[in-house]
Amino acid sequence: MSDNMDLTELGDANAPAPEPTGPRTARDLEAVYDIPVTVSAVLGKATMQVSQLLKLGRGAVVELDRKLGEAIDIYVNNRLVARGEVVMVDDNRLGVTMTEIVKSDQRP
Repeated sequence: MSDNMDLTELGDANAPAPEPTGPRTARDLEAVYDIPVTVSAVLGKATMQVSQLLKLGRGAVVELDRKLGEAIDIYVNNRLVARGEVVMVDDNRLGVTMTEIVKSDQRP
């Protein structure tokens, strides 16, 4: 697993990528440290018709497209950046641990 991530992967897909000027240092990134990002962990997905959705009630189970123990997807600003596992942080909180950084050359 690599701790290095290209910050252009987290920004606006339509914005031009900055010109590389040499190795980046932590000081070069200080300007972006306070920018808030949205992190989402997706356990799985399901597709259903609206009529099926309307029939769901308390206690209904929606089957997802993942198997128990399979890695979950971790998104930053709606862009897949990693895969990981669900962990318990304390008695009633969940967290995720990253097990794989996803590098994508494709822009949506």
